Amino acid sequence: MTSETSPKPTLKQKAAHELSELAIITGYLAFFFCSLAAYTSLLLDKYHIPYFAYGAACLNALIVAKVILIGEYAHLGARHEDKPLVYSVIYKAFVYGLLVFAFHLLEEVVKRLIHGKGLGDAFSDFRMDELLTRSLVIFGAFLPLFAFRELARVMGTDKFRALFFHRRTEPGGGALSKS
Repeated sequence: MTSETSPKPTLKQKAAHELSELAIITGYLAFFFCSLAAYTSLLLDKYHIPYFAYGAACLNALIVAKVILIGEYAHLGARHEDKPLVYSVIYKAFVYGLLVFAFHLLEEVVKRLIHGKGLGDAFSDFRMDELLTRSLVIFGAFLPLFAFRELARVMGTDKFRALFFHRRTEPGGGALSKS
């Protein structure tokens, strides 16, 4: 009984794949977070309040992308992968939004502890409305991100990339070319 299995990826291949995934997610989130930073900058400029946070937006995108990859490695949100994609997408966007919310909460506590506040004071100064609003925006950003990731998971990465990045043979959507 012979079964054809593909050879296990090497450590170098795994690292290259991880770096590629990190770059794609970071790029998407950086675009989204920098757009929000630009909007906030324009809004605050109206009231003559200086605001420049593009670097922080890009760093935040990198951190959130790594949080997503760690969550995927731990199979977080895989519970509904056998259901219609809409359920899987919404569930993953919600679960990963909660995960990012938890990391933001932890980040705020650590910042306050670094600035000399006690643990009790670190929790008392929270702007929960700001954290919840940030989480809502992130959930909105995660919906299309996970829609594409789930579509790629179901279709297969090669077929998904061919569909989006290669010319099709017929203008009306015929067969995909192998190029």
